Amino acid sequence: DTAGLNPEASVCAPVTFETVELTHCVADPAKHTIGVVYSPAGSETPYGTLRAYARAVDATTIAFAMNGGAFSDDLKPRGYLVASGDRLAELDRGSGDSNFHMKPNGVFFGSNGRWQVLATNRFFSTVRERPRFGTQSGPMLLVDGELGAAISENGNSRAIRNAVGVAEDGKAHFVIANAPLNFGRLARFFRDELSVKNALFLDSNSSSLWDPATGRMDTGRTGPILVITKKDAS
Repeated sequence: DTAGLNPEASVCAPVTFETVELTHCVADPAKHTIGVVYSPAGSETPYGTLRAYARAVDATTIAFAMNGGAFSDDLKPRGYLVASGDRLAELDRGSGDSNFHMKPNGVFFGSNGRWQVLATNRFFSTVRERPRFGTQSGPMLLVDGELGAAISENGNSRAIRNAVGVAEDGKAHFVIANAPLNFGRLARFFRDELSVKNALFLDSNSSSLWDPATGRMDTGRTGPILVITKKDAS
């Protein structure tokens, strides 16, 4: 049933980059707020899916939502997580074998419409006040316009992946692949097509998007969820 859907109102659009189909969503600080959600108020049990979160909110207020960073098998965040100013998990500066620990990893965070992506060590050394939202993942796809140290131009690892970057005009760009791709191609899309200098890989295989305007509702498991809310509806 597509009654009431308005694709023209969506801030997400299909694009093709180097033969791979992607979906590109834009959050504008003049029009949107960004927050992190993990579990219902008063509960420590995570939503677990975008569909479960959608059942708990008024869809007309939501521009889109996307899985928001690395999580463990039990859905707990792998690293730093701040929701509505409350720190739910500490910054992880350790080492490991997962994508999350490919260095540098990074943090997507913001307060009052100013959004940033920073490598973890730079975030640790420069950010003094706790943001309203923050989520840690890895690896960094781009650092100051250059491919992250862990990223090769054309690696063999291909998966459905999603990522976020913030452009110099302050807009946040969210990208989710509709077909498997490697880290390098995803990084190049942010660098070459979006002119983003700092971009963070969020997740793979569980990558998922909810776009109420088009009715898209992906079914992957989620830990942290990034929610982009319409200012005129919030």
